Amino acid sequence: MQDTFDTTQRCAQLFDREDKLQSFRSRFYFPLRAGADIPSAISPRQMAIYFCGNSLGLQPRGTEDVIRQELKDWQDLAVGGYMHAKDPWLTCQEPLRAPLARIVGALEDEVTVMNALTVNLHILLHSFYHPGPDRYKIIMEAGAFPSDQYAIETQVKWHGYDPTDAIIEVRPREGEKLIREEDILTAIDQHRDSLALVLFGGINYYTGQLFDIAAITAAAHAAGAFAGFDLAHVIGNVPIRLHDWDTDFAVWCSYKYLNGGPGAVGGAYVHERYARNRDHIRLGGWWGNDEAIRFKMEKGFVPKSTASGWNLSTNQVFNMTALKASLPIFDEAGIDRLRAKSIKLTAYLAFLLQQLTNLRFDIITPMDPTQRGAQLSLFFKEHGKAIHQKMIESGITVDYREPGVIRVAPAPLYNSFQDVYAFYHILAHFE
Repeated sequence: MQDTFDTTQRCAQLFDREDKLQSFRSRFYFPLRAGADIPSAISPRQMAIYFCGNSLGLQPRGTEDVIRQELKDWQDLAVGGYMHAKDPWLTCQEPLRAPLARIVGALEDEVTVMNALTVNLHILLHSFYHPGPDRYKIIMEAGAFPSDQYAIETQVKWHGYDPTDAIIEVRPREGEKLIREEDILTAIDQHRDSLALVLFGGINYYTGQLFDIAAITAAAHAAGAFAGFDLAHVIGNVPIRLHDWDTDFAVWCSYKYLNGGPGAVGGAYVHERYARNRDHIRLGGWWGNDEAIRFKMEKGFVPKSTASGWNLSTNQVFNMTALKASLPIFDEAGIDRLRAKSIKLTAYLAFLLQQLTNLRFDIITPMDPTQRGAQLSLFFKEHGKAIHQKMIESGITVDYREPGVIRVAPAPLYNSFQDVYAFYHILAHFE
């Protein structure tokens, strides 16, 4: 049954009363509105309307406790913390793998926690981009996040190829903002004889378009190529099934929808057919070596027979800590329930935005909720930066991306329908 929306505050209040996930909001800290003084007790009026979880998630209230525990273990145990900390540092990534696997639809052995997103992308490109005279091309979306573009460009150059020849970008048709799925699949088929890899962002950071990971993976495999994805804007946002879809590899960050904090540790997925194959090519490091022989300190890299066989260096304990406070919340809320709320939140947001007559913009994110996540991108042909600044001054936290886009992302884990209504109400009074 389709929800019925109207422009009254009562509508938002009703939706919040019906929302079975509403209580999770109280588990996060919200920033203050721009210019507000820090009071002894923060009221809702002093809190920012925070729609920027697509850039940096909010801090879970349990984060301070888990960080204090690591500091205490370091203080009390020093190097003994590797074995005797409350969460021993030697294996502190292990408890994170199972909840992450549930979020991305993978086997636990297919998931690892390490480094940062672009570092992991380079590491996995080493394993999955093996160009030769006949197969050397990479297909990716035009307008991918710059870091992905730089990684692909430099990998291609490192292998001795010309990026203008080796990189095939699928772009929107003339006059359009979104990439058509049939154009992606057609490009893959057209280059099937020279294609080595298809690499897409699961969700385009600028438009908010969610790509069909399953269809792209199947097309890449039919063309004899690997399929990999940057899930920075997908993980914790949209349920996916990487194992069932037969995806080869994926990488992500943890500081957006996963709420792992600024600079939080990244993660990676490697399908079990590679993860369990110790002979699959990879870079070696001490932390990826088989733990049974790691401390023999001998020559000869013997990788773990899991995705953790791609780990290189000692666990980044403090970069993992905040994630330990966030992931249990996802398990409790459930990614499918979060997705259902997100679809309703963004539909409500889109409806209200379409009622505005005082601002001129286009919503360039797909209206079909199966083709988007929590983000709506508002394209302003004129004055986008000025309007963004006015939003900030009005207590709204959203971000701006050139050219002309204000990204609005109500995260279902902590945003409410009244947040969406307040956003609309403020914008309706802009002059």
